[in-house]
Amino acid sequence: MRIYTMTATFGKLEHQTLVLEPGLNIIEAPNEWGKSTWCAFLVAMLYGLDTRQKTTKTALADKEKYAPWSGAPMAGRIDLRWNGKDITIERSSKGRTPMGIFRAYETRSGLAVPELTASNCGQLLLGVEQSVFRRTGFIRQSDMPVTQDDALRRRLNELVTTGDESGDSDRLEEELKELRNKCRYNRSGLLPQAEAQRKELEDKLAELDSMEQQCRSLKERRGEAKAWLRALENHRDALCYAAAMADAGRVARAKEVRDQAEEKLMRLEQICSGQPSREEVERKITAIQVYRDEVSAYQEESAKRLTPPEPPVPPERFRDMSFEQAETMVRRDLEAYEQLKRRKRYRIFLIIGWILLIFSVLAVLMKDFIIAGAAGVLGLLFLIMGAQRKQEQRRNAKQLEEKYGSPYPEAWMMQLQRYEAEKAAYDQALLDYRIAEGDLDIRRTFLQKQRESLFGTQNPEKVLEIWKRMSDQWQQYETARREYQQSEQHWKTLREMATPLATPPAMEDTLAYSPSETQRLLTDTAVRLSHLENRLSQYQGRMEAIGDAAALHAQLQTVDQRIGKLEQVYRAVTLALETLTRARQELQRKFAPRIAARAQELMSRLTAGRYDRLTLQEDLSLLAAARQQDTLRALPWYSDGTMDQLYLALRLAVAEEVTPEAPLVLDDAFVRFDDSRLEAALEILQEEASSKQVILFTCQSREKDLLN
Repeated sequence: MRIYTMTATFGKLEHQTLVLEPGLNIIEAPNEWGKSTWCAFLVAMLYGLDTRQKTTKTALADKEKYAPWSGAPMAGRIDLRWNGKDITIERSSKGRTPMGIFRAYETRSGLAVPELTASNCGQLLLGVEQSVFRRTGFIRQSDMPVTQDDALRRRLNELVTTGDESGDSDRLEEELKELRNKCRYNRSGLLPQAEAQRKELEDKLAELDSMEQQCRSLKERRGEAKAWLRALENHRDALCYAAAMADAGRVARAKEVRDQAEEKLMRLEQICSGQPSREEVERKITAIQVYRDEVSAYQEESAKRLTPPEPPVPPERFRDMSFEQAETMVRRDLEAYEQLKRRKRYRIFLIIGWILLIFSVLAVLMKDFIIAGAAGVLGLLFLIMGAQRKQEQRRNAKQLEEKYGSPYPEAWMMQLQRYEAEKAAYDQALLDYRIAEGDLDIRRTFLQKQRESLFGTQNPEKVLEIWKRMSDQWQQYETARREYQQSEQHWKTLREMATPLATPPAMEDTLAYSPSETQRLLTDTAVRLSHLENRLSQYQGRMEAIGDAAALHAQLQTVDQRIGKLEQVYRAVTLALETLTRARQELQRKFAPRIAARAQELMSRLTAGRYDRLTLQEDLSLLAAARQQDTLRALPWYSDGTMDQLYLALRLAVAEEVTPEAPLVLDDAFVRFDDSRLEAALEILQEEASSKQVILFTCQSREKDLLN
């Protein structure tokens, strides 16, 4: 198959066309140009888009990842040559199904190619399934390793070992497995079903036998319960008869008590009908008791009558003065006392006198006796005047201190304040006394009027006794009325609750249970009997549902025969599968050396003969060794570039066997190749391009430079 052009509306590609030539096509473009998108587009056009794929936290589904950025429907076209014809395949979107419409036709004539469909297009054009193509002819740097796959294994097995592509061995294996699974697969299949049916029949027969024994036991216990229930019912009838007789006696006695209470009530009602009502009597007694309490309180307060308060005696210095006048006098004296203490004018006279005396002494020393005499006389006069003024100030201060009896001025105002407090207390006490006297006079007048209204001219104690007697009579009436109501209610209650007269028990009563014990036993016995009946009915219904024992035995025999035949078939199929597996393993041992030899040859060329030993494992993993190495090692022992070259050699070898005519697509597969190994890889690709179309996408210019 050879591709001419590809036109895509896919991801970032918007109606873009890629033209391809026969042989080796090197498409050099920078990152984010769309190289990987073209690769994904080619796979989607050949094999369709998996719309069932779901987006995960780590990867987007292809239908979302490659949705056109412009918002247009996803679509594409490939012009190619296949089986000697130029063919065009188209895929477009329908509704919410991307690439859901498929069409294949001859490019020139437009005639449909019916053998190509949406589901088989890739497999017919390339000759392999999608998973095989991705593991062989579709090489990307991100997934260079070749992983195991059932389709790839089958393809290698059929093509390399037998050259047969019919798949008969696989179909035979699948048919044998299907037959074996029909016989037994875990807990499903014909054998487990038959064994389950046998187990079910055996369980039913065992259950039938057990239920027959249970039914016999239940019938015996049911008969015993019925006999015990009849005895308890007879005992209950006997207790009811005795209770009815006792209730009748209690009702008669209660009626007699009720009649006596009614007679007493009528007698007291006749007495109370000729006197004031009970409410009036209670109000009168309450008023008398209130009056007596108020009289007692008045008498106690009268006995404790207060005496008039004595006025306080003012200090001698404040007598015949009002408080304001006394306060003015104290403040004036305080101010005068402060001035006397503060003024020191006598000191001026003393200072002048001493100065004149000193001047006189100096004049004597200077022998000026006239001036000395005059200065001395004046100095003595000034000293005498200063002493007199000082004595006068002290005398005035002493008079003020003697007036108030204290040398401390702050005590003078305290005397005045103390007198004021005593005067205020006296005024308040006098007011309280006058108010108390007025209250007593008012209460005395009120009590006299209240006595006249309550008793008139009668003795209060006798009047109170009369009213209390009437209250007692009303109290007796109320008590008799309550006793009558209670006795009547008691009589009616007993009459309603009395057990109706019953007939004597039908049998002799030999039991001695109380009524509550009898009722409890009756309830328990009835419940137990009902439970026995239900269980018996359930067992009988279950036995009917299970079926006849003879028919079950016949079915069990038939199932045993069927199980024997199925076990023979199962053993035969298992033996056939084991034989087929051994044969396949033998065949698989043959194709690995063939692919490994070709991969080893390619690897030796890629590495200039450095790696000359390579072994392919059954799971398509590789073991390799360089010339100087004694043992084969797994690929993780080698560098990333060497691993890429080993996997490239394996993929090319597998592709030659599995997809000899399919295009070989490489997407940035040589990123980790050095120049010498890249040159060797390009030589191999040129050889491959002689027999198939090779498409190499790269973001580097090394490939073209080396080819040029």
